[in-house]
Amino acid sequence: MIVGKQQLQQSQLFSLKGSILTLSIVTLISFTYFSFKSLRPPLPLSPPTPQLTLLPSATATIPFARKVADREENNVDKGKDDDNDELFTDIYHSPKLYKLNFKEMERKFKVYIYPDGDPKTFYQTPRKLTGKYASEGYFFQNIRESRFRTDYPDQAHLFFIPISCHKMRGKGTSYENMTIIVQNYLDSLIGKYPYWNRTLGADHFFVTCHDVGVRATEGVPFLVKNAIRVVCSPSYDVGFIPHKDVALPQVLQPFALPAGGNDVENRTRLGFWAGHRNSKIRVILARVWENDTELDISNNRISRATGHLVYQKRFYRTKFCICPGGSQVNSARIADSIHYGCVPVILSNYYDLPFNDILDWRKFAVVLKESDVYQLKQILKNISDEEFFSLHKNLVKVQKHFQWNSPPIKYDAFHMVMYELWLRHHVIKY
Repeated sequence: MIVGKQQLQQSQLFSLKGSILTLSIVTLISFTYFSFKSLRPPLPLSPPTPQLTLLPSATATIPFARKVADREENNVDKGKDDDNDELFTDIYHSPKLYKLNFKEMERKFKVYIYPDGDPKTFYQTPRKLTGKYASEGYFFQNIRESRFRTDYPDQAHLFFIPISCHKMRGKGTSYENMTIIVQNYLDSLIGKYPYWNRTLGADHFFVTCHDVGVRATEGVPFLVKNAIRVVCSPSYDVGFIPHKDVALPQVLQPFALPAGGNDVENRTRLGFWAGHRNSKIRVILARVWENDTELDISNNRISRATGHLVYQKRFYRTKFCICPGGSQVNSARIADSIHYGCVPVILSNYYDLPFNDILDWRKFAVVLKESDVYQLKQILKNISDEEFFSLHKNLVKVQKHFQWNSPPIKYDAFHMVMYELWLRHHVIKY
């Protein structure tokens, strides 16, 4: 009996040991399997679905931008589209994207204008809307009467610092005092409102077209470096940053004569320039070509005593109007050439042309380096009649972009500047 009981216990012990051994083997196999599996490289994760959005610049990542534009355009109800597609030609770097971004800007863009400052001095009220610095005054007036203005800063995409250096200059303020006024005004805005400090001024902008006004703001370094500068002297060698700042076109309005166009048969003179020799390139231009029989080059401005509007009428009779940089890189002569239908010849280095990331300037202008001045005549003569007709035709198409109006009109100079600011807002946002 005792022997049988011992045998039963031994049998149970062996069974228990077997079970433990079996469990251990299964555990070991399982552990080994999962260990080896963990050593395998993980399967690649599926990429997140990209959020389609209009790109901040018409010239950035063009292939993808065009895919987005094509996809968005298919969703547009063409029956409700009041824009003529013929207007959006290859004078633009990316016509479809420009059209779509412009519509988005019209729907959404909001700008807050700081209300501080005595409007009888330098704030919010522009000087008269005439002369070669009129662009500054027009912008001040246009922004106030446009749909983009908001009285609610929390809704604003950008903030406008409405201090007019043009008006200061008109009151005889010295350069040194202008810098002090700008500095004190900005300090007061930063102290009173929280908006500058949120981005260190990256979503703020100011506008100045006067040469002295540009110098005055340069005396306030943290304003120039942080805020968006909308200026008429967009030269790379004086601190202009193309992806941050905006080139403001210098437009001398009102124009003395109507716009030129569809008049190529009247343009018998090859090239024309008349002006002060207030830069190195102008001195060279006058010295090399002033006695040429095919280029009408004067080494001084045309006196009014020679006749009524003689200077402006020369634009009507000329194929190519030479636009060399003056004391600053900019020149109102460019907008004059465009208005009068004379193909502008840009003769200037380090120049970010107005609306350069929207418009393809080589489709309606001749863009040269200053060193090309010695071959100027041959370069112009090498342009065939067919090429000139195309340049002139495209020039007429862009005239509306270099015209200020009050109130502003769709696609005019004001809306082009606002579009540039809208692009900058997207850069800041992303």
